[in-house]
Amino acid sequence: MADPLPPVVLVDDEPTEADRAAVAELLGRKPNGAFRIVVRHADDRSPVVICNHPLLDDGRPMPTRYWLLGEPERTMVSRIESRGGVHRVEDEIGLDVIAAAHDRYRAERDAALPEGWDGPRPSAGVGGTRVGVKCLHAHYGWWLAGGDDPVGQWVADHLAAGDGDRDRIG
Repeated sequence: MADPLPPVVLVDDEPTEADRAAVAELLGRKPNGAFRIVVRHADDRSPVVICNHPLLDDGRPMPTRYWLLGEPERTMVSRIESRGGVHRVEDEIGLDVIAAAHDRYRAERDAALPEGWDGPRPSAGVGGTRVGVKCLHAHYGWWLAGGDDPVGQWVADHLAAGDGDRDRIG
């Protein structure tokens, strides 16, 4: 039986000071740019996914728009990755479908740039990936936040099947 994931809710919250502290603890450092909380655990309202501004505070590009940082989700997705999930999802879904998701992600992220921005821009798709899948966490985070991401859906399906459980083999 799969380890149950806590229920989550979609939000669009400006982070409070408590949220900023929780996000810094989950990341292991202070964030380098502006973000909003877009997914929370339903029970304790802790952050699960943040949506980053496409530019960091110093103007450098931030390619990762959606960042999965909640627990136990992050650990469970890491288990799927460590068990070959990146290669499996690419084989099962196909690179053309993944490329279309990257295009949708890039368009959403680029639309959030300041009007008239002519400085450096984030490039590529989900998590800055140009081809295929680099990180299941970024895809699942976008999917949890409502993104049209077949990789994120694949991760959700595999989590529901128990692939992210501690004692699952292969």
